[in-house]
Amino acid sequence: MSEPLIVGAVAYTPNVVPIWEGIREYFRGSDGDMDFVLYSNYGMLVRSLLAGHIDIAWNTNLAYVRTVMQTDGKCVALAQRDTDVGFTTVFVARTGSGLHGAQAIAGQRLALGSADSAHAAILPLHYLQNAGVPPSDLAIIRFDSDIGKHGDTGASELDAVAAVLAGDADVAAIGITTWNAMGREELMPGALEQVWETDEYCHCMFTALDTLPGERSTPWLDTLLAMNWNIPEHRKILELEGLRRWVRPHLDGYQPLFAAVEEQGVDPRW
Repeated sequence: MSEPLIVGAVAYTPNVVPIWEGIREYFRGSDGDMDFVLYSNYGMLVRSLLAGHIDIAWNTNLAYVRTVMQTDGKCVALAQRDTDVGFTTVFVARTGSGLHGAQAIAGQRLALGSADSAHAAILPLHYLQNAGVPPSDLAIIRFDSDIGKHGDTGASELDAVAAVLAGDADVAAIGITTWNAMGREELMPGALEQVWETDEYCHCMFTALDTLPGERSTPWLDTLLAMNWNIPEHRKILELEGLRRWVRPHLDGYQPLFAAVEEQGVDPRW
């Protein structure tokens, strides 16, 4: 019997541990047997993948893009969550702001999350640029909390929202999952309204180097994709990780981030 695959992930919150313990238990005894290693930040996760210390990395979209760039494309996208497909960034302001559409954001105080968050900092500027609103037309306020975790904790997005509510910023850029999780009307009745929403892009991705043999990665991938929402034991894991099913890569959804990294001069190294 071959050694289990080692999957790396970032422990951005304490509940990551039971998630991965559940995933490991799900794989136990299968042809895709695995174990996991948790890291404190995505820089270390990517470096460990490149060094061969782990077989597969559970990357954010930025970590995936940086892996592609650092390996000159010699890596393989394996799978992502259904919720990673069709991700967007939402721009929100206080209700009654009178701001509607991308052009209305020009000249405003824009609160952004952590600089290494694709959805809360990098892509918002990219999509505004494409809509004819360059960074020079904005007063940008940054909340660089939890650098290294690529915005996974959501803390910087909540800081950006708090700045809008306090009147210290006019607009905040947050991920669609944060906007939905806030419950809109339930959490703060009538306090915030959506100003604009970006086009869809993709978020996280399981990534391996192209040297990982198919006879090792294929059984693991097949087992992952077989996780079924209708099976209660599987659903517990899927709910914790925020998805209903795992899907094969939608690579077109990463092109906006590749473009954003290039135009903003984001360092592909760590």
